[in-house]
Amino acid sequence: MIGMGYTPIDIDWMSKALVLAEQAGREGEVPVGALLVKDGALVGEGYNSPITTCDPTAHAEIMALRNAAANMNNYRLPDTTLYVTIEPCTMCIGAMIHARVARLVYGAKEPRAGAVESQLKLPELTHYNHKLDVVGGVLEKKCSDLISTFFRNKRSQK
Repeated sequence: MIGMGYTPIDIDWMSKALVLAEQAGREGEVPVGALLVKDGALVGEGYNSPITTCDPTAHAEIMALRNAAANMNNYRLPDTTLYVTIEPCTMCIGAMIHARVARLVYGAKEPRAGAVESQLKLPELTHYNHKLDVVGGVLEKKCSDLISTFFRNKRSQK
């Protein structure tokens, strides 16, 4: 299910998602950034903000989907690609399926709560009424290093 091939365009968009992830980290949030792209144009963006917004659903992917839905004036987001710096959780995969996102491109694996390949493998289930194409590992080291450094710094501050 998870494609191994990605393009230079995917690397460019993931680089932009990393900038958003860094913004989340500066605000004390887990550094995850996400972008939604349609026909080569940015339609939505977001970064983790559950702490600052007091909203447990304010993951980067959800924020990008909300932003895109508002920009496109549609809760369905067909023919889009979501770029996110870390493997999405169950909630975020569900939101992408409901929004009809066509393609997911992510950076680092999330071994504890990743719902794409690390744990639940939700995009592989056949009972959903929408199929999500997935590519993982884009700028994986940069994405992984950003998260690791964030948590290492958090632990050293205690």
